[in-house]
Amino acid sequence: MAQARAGLSGRDGDRPAARAVSGLIPARWGWSAAALLPLAFLGLFFAWPVLAIVSLGLREGGVASVLVDGDTWELVGFTLGQALASTVVAVVAGMPLAFVLARCRIRGLGVIRAAVMVPFVLPTVVVGLAFRTFWPDGGVLPIVLANAFFNVAVVARTVGGLWAHTDRRAEDAARALGASRPRAFLSVVLPALAPAIGSAAAVVFLFCATSFGVVLVLGGSRYRTLETEIYLRTVELFDLSGAAALSLLQFLAVLAVLVLGALARRRRETALALRDREELARRPSGGEWYVVFAAFAVVAALLTPVVGLVTRSLSTRDGWSLAGYVALNTRGDRGTLAVTGIDAAVNSLRTAFDATLVALVVGVFSAVVLVGLRRSGSRVSEVLDTALMLPLGVSAVTVGFGYLITMDALPGDFRTSPMLVPLAQALVVTPLIVRMVLPVLRAVDERLRQAAATLGASPLRVWREVDLPLAGRSLVAAAGFGYVVALGEFGATSFLARPDAPTLPVVIARLMSRPGELNSQMAYAACALLMVVTVGCVLLIERLRVPSSGEF
Repeated sequence: MAQARAGLSGRDGDRPAARAVSGLIPARWGWSAAALLPLAFLGLFFAWPVLAIVSLGLREGGVASVLVDGDTWELVGFTLGQALASTVVAVVAGMPLAFVLARCRIRGLGVIRAAVMVPFVLPTVVVGLAFRTFWPDGGVLPIVLANAFFNVAVVARTVGGLWAHTDRRAEDAARALGASRPRAFLSVVLPALAPAIGSAAAVVFLFCATSFGVVLVLGGSRYRTLETEIYLRTVELFDLSGAAALSLLQFLAVLAVLVLGALARRRRETALALRDREELARRPSGGEWYVVFAAFAVVAALLTPVVGLVTRSLSTRDGWSLAGYVALNTRGDRGTLAVTGIDAAVNSLRTAFDATLVALVVGVFSAVVLVGLRRSGSRVSEVLDTALMLPLGVSAVTVGFGYLITMDALPGDFRTSPMLVPLAQALVVTPLIVRMVLPVLRAVDERLRQAAATLGASPLRVWREVDLPLAGRSLVAAAGFGYVVALGEFGATSFLARPDAPTLPVVIARLMSRPGELNSQMAYAACALLMVVTVGCVLLIERLRVPSSGEF
């Protein structure tokens, strides 16, 4: 706050207060113009490639035949069915964790937060292999459980964020009037949490419906979703019309889910605006301990695949061994890889850094613009917010293939640029960074900013002296979060990475597709290394965690 006050005392010349305030009148137009920059980024590196691949498929014809094919709608049914089942499991498992994170004061709460976040940022191929240690043949149940495993954190953090702001006195009053604890929860607490539950469920459903690596590893050729079918038709069958038709179906479904999620999120923000945050956490009592025990059981279930994966990476036919880790310095059994596993790891670290840097620039700028649009009352805010979320729900394969047929039009044939993979990863990371930074920027006291502007500080100085010091910890946490997500991105990377410059997730998938015990051991060892990096970044994020409205 001292830095914020320092910003209030600085003047850019001797301008009167009235002049500074009058400068706020055209703010709506200024922020709307600023929104064109992130929209241009999305248009160039997302909308253009996606529309190009879809239009190419439409021009080739055959879309109508795909849409009327019964197999297509069976595919849609399985995609939506497994996503719905995974969402239900994630919500049921996440609610006890949300209660503990929001209302309980117990030892080890930081460990619980970290344990909950680790699955969300693990690479999809890592999670797929972790569940294969328990279900070697895959199937529907492991697909559902693996997708829920990924998304419990979304429910716990989103619902817990609102729960921490909910006035406890209403629930205590219901109890004093004779309501049982379950009845008080159902009649008082649950309706108050409904906006957050709806918002979290919409995001989880979106992630599960577009799941790629998990279904690819655990479903094989027996169980396919729209995402894996788009990959199959594009890469192996070169059926662009079929892939385009399925991409259209997926896009429409994603758009509907995003609209519902935005409505739920708006309701949640309104609810939070009506209450001041109070210190509501206390030691559990009575029946609350059953919920705490249930939360610990969920944490144990989340850690089980992780422990199983590490154990599998160290076990061989001859007993415990580090052979898989040692072999990472080779190209696998009979030259399976074009580079060594260590080279792929270094390439992953470098690519993830580039992707995070791009995503931070775009994401933070977008968050600042969204705050400015909201404060100025512009309706462009909802358009930009929804547009920023769209890359999470469109097939990564569609985006990747779109890059290959459009990026040659940019100067220097951008298809061969080393920035192609980082840009594709940045599209996935940017929405997550926005969701982490945006609640913190919205929580900055507007009176501080107005006072700084009245005293003559320019908008850039207001940001530097007021917003940045208050949001600094959140920015560092968002950078770490984005880095581990980029590190494990598999969908677009599997399509765009060159054979001589693969990332570690791509190498893992290649090793698992080839026979040989050494290849398998290398894959599990690489998964364990990715997991160690992920855990380290999550611990850093939790150390820098800033209380917010709980988005991601």
